[in-house]
Amino acid sequence: MRVDFDMTETIRDGKFVELTYKVTDRRTGHVLTRVEFPLGYVHGHNEILAPSVHAQLEGRSAGDVIEVPIDGSQIFGPRDESLVFSDDIGNVPEEYRQVGTSILMENDTGQTRSFLVTHVDDERLTVDGNNPLSGREVVFVLEILTVRDATDEETRAGGAIPAGVDVDPARLRPVG
Repeated sequence: MRVDFDMTETIRDGKFVELTYKVTDRRTGHVLTRVEFPLGYVHGHNEILAPSVHAQLEGRSAGDVIEVPIDGSQIFGPRDESLVFSDDIGNVPEEYRQVGTSILMENDTGQTRSFLVTHVDDERLTVDGNNPLSGREVVFVLEILTVRDATDEETRAGGAIPAGVDVDPARLRPVG
């Protein structure tokens, strides 16, 4: 008598999941961001991506590659052109004169916002305070690498525990 067991683990609450992903612009196909090192989390305990992405991961297995379309405007709001500023390059400190540099700015009322340098030339520098996904339709392409039962320590920590780190539950406290 032969009995075959399906040992495939599927993603559900309490499962430790490792994955990589990239985000592409749906219109152009350009890769906007990529996570190449495995990202580990405990499903249902530490939601690290948009809820609609987590919903699509439910029931999937290691080896699956899924595509989840996302409307960036729904998550991050519509693009606001009033958050795009240009200035003479001479008014900008050297350390900020590189595309991709993040600059934390404060307004007159003390509110802060992160701006990204999006353009630099010999005369001008442009920064943008919109989330890079605002106003864009994007596709998350996720590759699931690992699905297994989470350990008690991973569940308490909400994800992967780096080697050499001792997690003492008595010392875990909520932040905030």
